[in-house]
Amino acid sequence: MINLKTKKLFFIAICLLLATLNILSENNVIIDSHLTFSEAISGTKAPRDVIDSLCLVDVKYYSVDGKIHQGQLIVNNALKTDVVHIFDIILKEKFVVNKVIPIVQYNWTDDASMEDNNTSAFCYRNIAGKNKLSNHSFGRAIDINPYFNPVEYKDGTTSPKKAKHKIGKPGTFDEKNLIVIEFKKLGWRWGGNFTEYKDNHHFDKIQ
Repeated sequence: MINLKTKKLFFIAICLLLATLNILSENNVIIDSHLTFSEAISGTKAPRDVIDSLCLVDVKYYSVDGKIHQGQLIVNNALKTDVVHIFDIILKEKFVVNKVIPIVQYNWTDDASMEDNNTSAFCYRNIAGKNKLSNHSFGRAIDINPYFNPVEYKDGTTSPKKAKHKIGKPGTFDEKNLIVIEFKKLGWRWGGNFTEYKDNHHFDKIQ
């Protein structure tokens, strides 16, 4: 019969093993983006008051290769807690995110970022096709997996072009998706509920 002392030693050994495995796992994280804040906003046309309202957040996620990656988002200071919470769930649920890289790496071209299926937040620009600043301009919107979750227009076209919204595919959103539900609980809008078009990758929070 195993005595109490042996049980305690066995328990301690298991705890040490698990801690070691966690350390190894953290050390094996693949870095998709490791910029400073200055690098991440370099070249933006945003005014100083907007820049001063932003922060750079490191996030982790399982990418399409099944491995944990680390990327970065520039978001409004007021939304940092929400974003950290959402990405904690994304990591826990192993919801697939292709990559998360500030748009400065795409020369501030949103279309290029979307074509690359890149998840992003801040980008000082107008709403596509309109003479009005997007909520992305203030770090109050996030686009997640835009190629997996394209904009769907009523005429049948999509943005990015040729992208298909295959509901059920890893990394896609629908009304019942846990990430969508959690965003809404926090007061965010999901673009999949827009009436003029379906912006399936888009989430924003005005206040």
